[in-house]
Amino acid sequence: MPPSHVVLGAGQVGLEIARQLITSAQAVRVVTRDGRDVGIPGVQSFPADVTDPVQVRTAVEGTRVAYFAAQPPYHRPEDFPPLVDGAIAGLAGTGVRLVVPDNLYLYGPTGGAPIREDLPHRSTGRKGRVRAEMTARFLAAHRDGRVPVAIGRASDIFGPRAPFSPIGERFWRPLVTGKKPRVYGNPDLPRTYAYLPDFARALIELGSRDEALGSDWHLPSAPAISTRRFVEIAAKAAGVPARMNRTSRTMLRFFGLFVREAGETVELWYEFDEPFVVDSSRFEAVFRTRATPLEESIPATVAWWKEAAAAATTVA
Repeated sequence: MPPSHVVLGAGQVGLEIARQLITSAQAVRVVTRDGRDVGIPGVQSFPADVTDPVQVRTAVEGTRVAYFAAQPPYHRPEDFPPLVDGAIAGLAGTGVRLVVPDNLYLYGPTGGAPIREDLPHRSTGRKGRVRAEMTARFLAAHRDGRVPVAIGRASDIFGPRAPFSPIGERFWRPLVTGKKPRVYGNPDLPRTYAYLPDFARALIELGSRDEALGSDWHLPSAPAISTRRFVEIAAKAAGVPARMNRTSRTMLRFFGLFVREAGETVELWYEFDEPFVVDSSRFEAVFRTRATPLEESIPATVAWWKEAAAAATTVA
């Protein structure tokens, strides 16, 4: 039986999409270059190079919705355009809907103003410029009638199985073991945090609704709070003191000498130096969907990372 959904890529977002779809008894295929088993019972693995339109077309044959969750290494954003072009050319004329998970890099600094979909794309960093170009290509493919496209954005993703984020593994593993989690910039500025299960759920919704097509959407996130308050809620759930290690821009530059991902984050420092508040009201009004409250999502995340820490200790 052909899959009803195909996920192009097996990163943390793509795999969460696959988990939710398979739980709802959908037929799901996850595409990776080597076709490896992604470890989700019931999900079909499939080998394909997303830069190759012929392989993409074979991978999505018979499906209704595809999700562009392919990711090059974080330090190589210039590898995105071949993936975008391969996906568009492979899907062109098939009628398969393409849902694109994305972040907020393309906007650049906003001076602390709420981040809405109608803001201009003014990023000066190479990551943001690449994201803006990706958006332009995807939406042009929709306008030209080649591929029906919807784009969903969120940032600062956290949750179970979400290690890659400023609020990822380097935050949760220290916190649940009673150590100080690392945070960036001013912890007292308001900030929007997005729960991975909410993000995936909203992306799936975009793929099922006609009114989602041809646009980009900010997906539901809980109301912004300070990072300090986020730490307090997490520490209470973990039963540990509410402490943190604060990282300055200078420190981040230094860490970048040894940890590539840290150095790559420096160009995005404005996100930690001004209020970073995402407005998802447009999506919430149209699709009648809201985010999980942080009072629920943070404890659920703590519980998962506690289990992961305990499992790692047992193996060791």
